[in-house]
Amino acid sequence: MVKKTLKQRIVDASVVLFQQDGYHNVTVDRIVEYIGASKGGFYHNFKSKDELLYEIHDVFISYVIKQSQEAYDKYDTPITRLCAMLQTLTQVFDMYQAHITVFYEESRSLPEEYSEIIHKKRDQYRDILQKVIEEGQQTKDFRTELPCTIVTMAIVGMINWTYKWFKQTGPLTMEEITAVFTDMVLRAIVTEQAMKEAVQFMVKG
Repeated sequence: MVKKTLKQRIVDASVVLFQQDGYHNVTVDRIVEYIGASKGGFYHNFKSKDELLYEIHDVFISYVIKQSQEAYDKYDTPITRLCAMLQTLTQVFDMYQAHITVFYEESRSLPEEYSEIIHKKRDQYRDILQKVIEEGQQTKDFRTELPCTIVTMAIVGMINWTYKWFKQTGPLTMEEITAVFTDMVLRAIVTEQAMKEAVQFMVKG
């Protein structure tokens, strides 16, 4: 097992504490006490608690961007690229659910300097997804009468809300939920001519 760095331990501890008691109720002193570290160790890795909250977001958004780009590069049709990207986006809500919950609940606390970076990173992810939708419309795999930007935002919005209701102990696994999302998206945007390729990714009735 790879030993976690102090930075990783601080992030993991803060996710637990912020989720438990709220961002404003947890001090740096409490975070370092929780993991048995020093305040100097904290400030060696983060210049402030705000930067720590930003880092919590950066962990999962960087993962999504990297995996989405890899999915785009690995596959060669709009449908296979879209399905792989949907898999990546839903996976992150399983892997980093606590990080995402803390960030969404507390992100209004961040100063503008961090908000701008976050918006740029989110745009970076959406740009990859939108590129796939645009290419699918150009190849007539996806319906051209649906505005590309709205399709992109609808997909992101639908999946982003998962953090509110997904439970790892629930009746469906994230893989099963992903299959439902994929089926819904494909049935909504795929053209008749592309249905033969898409049907392999749909829920079997």
